[in-house]
Amino acid sequence: MSQPLTAGLGRFVSTLVYEGIPAPAIATVKLGFTDCIGVMLAGSREPVTAAVERTLLTDAPSGPGTLYFSDRRTTAPVAAMINGTASHALDYDDVALKGSHPSTVLVPAILAEAQALGASGRDMIRAYVAGYEVWGELIFRERGNYQRKGWHPTGIFGALGAAAACAALRKLSPEAAAHALGIAASAASGVVSNMGAMVKPTHPGHAAACGMMAARYAANGVTAAHDALEHDQGFLRALSPAGDVDLDSPMTLPPARWRLLEHGLAIKKYPVCYRAHRAIDGMLDLLQREAVETAQIRSIGVTFSPTHALILKHHRPQTAIEGKFSIEFALACAILARRVGLRDLTDAFVRDPAVQELMTKVAIEIDPAEEPGTSGYAPADTVRLELTDGRALAGTPVRHALGDAARPLAAEDLWVKFEDCAGWSRLSLPARPLFDRLQALEDCASVDVLFSASRPVVPLRSGARRARGTSAGRRSVQ
Repeated sequence: MSQPLTAGLGRFVSTLVYEGIPAPAIATVKLGFTDCIGVMLAGSREPVTAAVERTLLTDAPSGPGTLYFSDRRTTAPVAAMINGTASHALDYDDVALKGSHPSTVLVPAILAEAQALGASGRDMIRAYVAGYEVWGELIFRERGNYQRKGWHPTGIFGALGAAAACAALRKLSPEAAAHALGIAASAASGVVSNMGAMVKPTHPGHAAACGMMAARYAANGVTAAHDALEHDQGFLRALSPAGDVDLDSPMTLPPARWRLLEHGLAIKKYPVCYRAHRAIDGMLDLLQREAVETAQIRSIGVTFSPTHALILKHHRPQTAIEGKFSIEFALACAILARRVGLRDLTDAFVRDPAVQELMTKVAIEIDPAEEPGTSGYAPADTVRLELTDGRALAGTPVRHALGDAARPLAAEDLWVKFEDCAGWSRLSLPARPLFDRLQALEDCASVDVLFSASRPVVPLRSGARRARGTSAGRRSVQ
């Protein structure tokens, strides 16, 4: 490697300028901000978000950081933690970089630190690019699969991505930015065993807050090892003790290579684990082509990769949280509701006898041919139905889920999702002005201009908010 990894990434973060970012990359950043803020608003209702609020707000009742674009304020690190948790609470946020969720970490960290610093829209775009590109440079050095090792990449690499983003916002020197990355390496965390558990949405919130604090520590003189990332006992080796990580290849950072342009962002169409999306697309397409009644279905088949099977681990879910990580529920929901949406992810619907019965008919077949360069995806996912009259119906193999960077959502579909999420939040927030301002983020002279796109939200009374404390209790079965 021509330049040590930690130092080289610090130099990149410090020297990146807005004027050097290609227009398509800026468009992707605005897509990430828009989608993340939409799902953040919707996730503000979730029990895990309320629990994190109760934990943190008592000791941090005021500050520059805004919660969910409301008039409720707290310190910047606490705002990053709570907003990051809300952004991931519904598993509805974007996906990229080998199964990571970049925006759910980067956007909450950037918004909170930008409020503390009075940064501009262009500053925030540059910060996002810094975080995404550092994240990409590090995670693609792995030859194996982090999820199969037990690591949740969003929590692990998110801390370093947020540190890079906040270091860029603070305009740290190359040396200080490198220290911020090294400091964040000591705070990264997140394990796959907690997927499908209530704590999982706190992974990106924790990463956002830790990355912010790492940049703040570095700005105030805290130092880290100069080779914290590439050392034999450093960040990357510790994550891959079997030696699956490449520490020899030279860095390929912008402007030589833009991972934002190569990989983009996959915007979720359904509020469940992204590994179920290709199968959902295939099932909904099959049901649109074929007139099939639920009573006619004898069995449901799905073919996907071993890594999908590892992560979609709940075969008889009883809660909405478990249902997000269940291919059985995803397919049963698609068949019964002819959709998979926010209104379907309820404890009551998951436990509905018709859903539970249909889930028993799902059979999984493993395709061992995982594609290199992915986080364990088969070349395509396929669904099929066997009917009581003897017919066998095969779905079209799906290589890219609807919303993938290779199969993007239309602009109108992005607005429909944003509007639905804003309405789901029950916050008194005019969605369209905020959406439009996000589409022109680069024109915001100050972060305050972005927040002024919507009038202050009327805060919910504490008792009213907590009354919606369970999924089953606050949503109807449809």
